Amino acid sequence: MKLIGPFAQVLTMSDLPLKGALKDEQLEIKTNAGILIDKEKIQVIDDFDVLKSQNPAAEIVKITGEKVALPGFVDSHTHICWGGTRAKDFAMRNAGKSYLDIAKEGGGIWSTVLNTRKASQEELTQIIIKRADYLLKQGITTVEVKSGYGLSVESELKMLRAIKEANQYTKQNLISTCLAAHTLPKDFDGTHQQYLESIENELFPILVEENLTKRIDAFIEEEAFDAKATIPYFEKAKDLGFDITVHADQFSTGGSEIAVRVGAVSADHLEVSTAKEIELLANSDTVATALPGASLGLGCPFTPARALLDAGACLAIASDWNPGSAPQGNIIAQAAILASFQKLSNAEVLAGVTARAAYALRTEKFGSLIEGNQANFTIFDADNYQEITYQQGRLLPEMVYINGEKVFVN
Repeated sequence: MKLIGPFAQVLTMSDLPLKGALKDEQLEIKTNAGILIDKEKIQVIDDFDVLKSQNPAAEIVKITGEKVALPGFVDSHTHICWGGTRAKDFAMRNAGKSYLDIAKEGGGIWSTVLNTRKASQEELTQIIIKRADYLLKQGITTVEVKSGYGLSVESELKMLRAIKEANQYTKQNLISTCLAAHTLPKDFDGTHQQYLESIENELFPILVEENLTKRIDAFIEEEAFDAKATIPYFEKAKDLGFDITVHADQFSTGGSEIAVRVGAVSADHLEVSTAKEIELLANSDTVATALPGASLGLGCPFTPARALLDAGACLAIASDWNPGSAPQGNIIAQAAILASFQKLSNAEVLAGVTARAAYALRTEKFGSLIEGNQANFTIFDADNYQEITYQQGRLLPEMVYINGEKVFVN
């Protein structure tokens, strides 16, 4: 048994509704608090001195100075498994070049596919570990990682095996997602539907056999896959026990409607969602995931987060760290900027990167500091939790704990 504290504030993120708008007054904030841990799990959070007197045999880990603790952040949408760089794309896009222009000059997603295919599984594993370490230093203790830059059975397997291998060496919990339906590969001789059928028939059975992922994603967009092709693809995945998530409404609408129809756990992006899509999501159990990093990287509108929350949707916020549209990978900076443009409360932002993000991954044992949950939490050198979003990513964690063990000290 271990008692850590005292903290000026502990935000438990407990007893918050999963859906709808949140006020800061709804946050449970415990002062002069201690966190009692037993066997990697939270036992209780209460006044430090009371817990110390009640548990004389507990190991005491003394926290000095004014500190704030809250659940480890959950980044529920990343693409941190890739090879190569797209720095030239960014420069060309900002110089006014179109997506087609960039692709003709050897850029775009296909350049990432080629570089990722060239990389060995061992190289990809090390890349993931390095990027996950950067996320850990931001206080992120759970990371979703997508494939999708392989776009062949062999290369998608290589990516997913690399993610699984990296999970053995990273301190965080990595949750893999198969995004083989990212775009139609240029070297596939067939239709979009035929490509998806080949993934269903050749890749899905191996994913099950090797337990490489429990999640299937697809990019529903005019330049990627349409509803006609993706609905049977998702239904096949569901029949095999996979959860569904969707890249939806980034440049055109339609994806979120499919996400709700197939019972997806989340619909991610939503930058162009209208009142129709917002209502559909609000009346479903599908989490709406905002990806402000993509808006910043592309110079596009932000997800209508305020309207989604006011309509009653569950809103998560993730980094979308990827080589093309969201290369920054700083979730708190992005979330704080989104908050400024969409007028989100601190409670809505912090729930979006903790409890609600955990729900988007269906990993509710993370994301809140309650009895029985994993003892994953992040400690900031501050006397008030408001400093975290106020400083827009400049305030980094002083310490990070995973499963009750200190895994990072700044």
